[in-house]
Amino acid sequence: MMGVIAGFFSYETNKSVVVKSWSVGIINRVVQLVIITYFVCYVFLYEKAYQVSDTAIESSVITKVKGFGELNNRVMDVADYIYPPQGAGVFCILTRIIVTDNQFQGRCPEVGKSFLCETDETCTAHIGSVVANGKITGNCSRSSNETEGHCEIEGWCPAENDEVTKESMLEFKDFTIFIKNSIRFPLFDVTRGNFPSTLNITNCTFDKDLDPSCPIFRVQDILRETQQNASVLAKKGGEIGINIEWQCNLDLNIDRCVPKYSFRRLDAPFENNTISKGYNFRFAKYYKTEKGTEFRTLHKAYAVRFDVMVTGKARKFSLIPTVINVVAALTSIGMGTVVCDVILLNFLRGAEQYKAKKFEEVSEDQIRDSITPSPGSQLSLKPGIKSCYDSGAISLSTSD
Repeated sequence: MMGVIAGFFSYETNKSVVVKSWSVGIINRVVQLVIITYFVCYVFLYEKAYQVSDTAIESSVITKVKGFGELNNRVMDVADYIYPPQGAGVFCILTRIIVTDNQFQGRCPEVGKSFLCETDETCTAHIGSVVANGKITGNCSRSSNETEGHCEIEGWCPAENDEVTKESMLEFKDFTIFIKNSIRFPLFDVTRGNFPSTLNITNCTFDKDLDPSCPIFRVQDILRETQQNASVLAKKGGEIGINIEWQCNLDLNIDRCVPKYSFRRLDAPFENNTISKGYNFRFAKYYKTEKGTEFRTLHKAYAVRFDVMVTGKARKFSLIPTVINVVAALTSIGMGTVVCDVILLNFLRGAEQYKAKKFEEVSEDQIRDSITPSPGSQLSLKPGIKSCYDSGAISLSTSD
């Protein structure tokens, strides 16, 4: 117990020991050089740790598509093939449509091989199916001269047959997409647009090398960047991402804060799936007869969906992170001493002697003896050990 109490109330102070060793000295300087290089090259130059950053970007996106194509023997303009028509950051270009005209509420046979039946019991097993075009009634609907029929559904009739062959609108690859993007970094109150007000956009097309500031993109160029086949994409549909990235160093001229565009296929992980391949959706247009009976025209649309995504970061010099990282760099330089101490205490010849010189216990009796030092005192220097009186450090050579 007394030993624990004495240890608790003991005091430790640093003792400087100069070790004259080429190997240890080189290791010390190399470690310090590595640490300094890391902070200068990576932390300050690459990561720009002397700046404060803002990633809470506020963004607004407006899109417009232009072009004409032919689909189902009809000339299609932007009002026909763009869905939804709001012109927001997510829109679809319809490339193939299966139309089911004049659907009325009632009962009719389902289509497709999976709903073939011979008896009502076969159809009873399909009750509650979500892949049918209506509610399965459990009846097997067939003509009197047929041995095989189709399960009956209740809903919009006639049922949609999406296995019919329809040509795709390949002209969509010649369409152009205009993107108007404005952003704001609230921390610095900086607002920017994706093209300068002096740019003439009536006769420009985006090119990452020749015209990177033009906001008009040709679909064919986007497909080329994403390595997609236009005919395959038009048949099954797909999802393309347009990424607008803002990386702004506000310590430089504000005119250098411009966006970079990149493109990629977003549904690429499902491209080889046997089910849920591509992109399609359904929508209907509703009408009424003269007698007030409602009917509709159903469209199953295969489309290329475009998602405009905006990301960004703004940076600016700040004194606080600069001071913090400078102090961290200066503190980390002391790692060289830690590494050298580990080597000296454990691996080099004479480690025990180094331990004896580095760690020394001083009691109150020794302090009293130091006032009148005698040849037998523990604080008297041994022959061959040099004392550096200017700093209080004891100098050791490797021969010691």
